Amino acid sequence: MAAETTAEARIREYYEALRNGEPLYPFFADRPDVVKFGITERLTGYEEVEAGLREQTATTADWTAESRHLRVVERDGHAWFSDDVRLAWHDVGADREYDFDSRWSGTLEREGNEWLFVGMHVSAVPDGPLAE
Repeated sequence: MAAETTAEARIREYYEALRNGEPLYPFFADRPDVVKFGITERLTGYEEVEAGLREQTATTADWTAESRHLRVVERDGHAWFSDDVRLAWHDVGADREYDFDSRWSGTLEREGNEWLFVGMHVSAVPDGPLAE
């Protein structure tokens, strides 16, 4: 049996997968009620989340995801988190660089020994850098 991981470790694994250009959809629960809000989209249901994240991985490169204030609470097979994250990436199709501060929040559920996102929200910070 695989060792049980924490929700915080799973979130950090997600950031690392993003930086490495690895598939992100396996981090989400395969359910019709899962939701992911990104900077410019709302993805509802696992099929939309999977398709949206496949597209993101195929059209972007050179990700930076610098966690600054990750806070995670775990209770009875559920966890919620918030974080301030510096995001940067290269949009391959537009040949354009993006770099800004963002806010993340979400909910995870434990399935067996694995934590999976059931909800995630990422938004850009409109007024410059986040407080350190």
